[in-house]
Amino acid sequence: MSEKVVVLLEAIESELRRQDVWLPMPPSVEAMASTTPFCMDTMAFSQWLQWIFVPRVRAIIDGGGTLPKGSNIKSYAEEALPLERLEGEKLLLIIEQFDLLMS
Repeated sequence: MSEKVVVLLEAIESELRRQDVWLPMPPSVEAMASTTPFCMDTMAFSQWLQWIFVPRVRAIIDGGGTLPKGSNIKSYAEEALPLERLEGEKLLLIIEQFDLLMS
């Protein structure tokens, strides 16, 4: 399963790069320390994917840990992506595949 997850993480990165929202510099330390789900109070959803989600899931895989069950990222992504004016169709499909894999 971890191989499938890595492929999905790479697809998320690729899609964010294609849409030119993959940033070279991380958000502030304060923004990264948010305890609000998806850091919605301190960063855009695409930033959360890049700086929180992708690195944490990669760290779990690299460390041989167990991936969480019951992911439900798509429902928030459906609300957040239009606010960023991103092309959501492909990204939503990737996120949906991740959610299904974690169920």
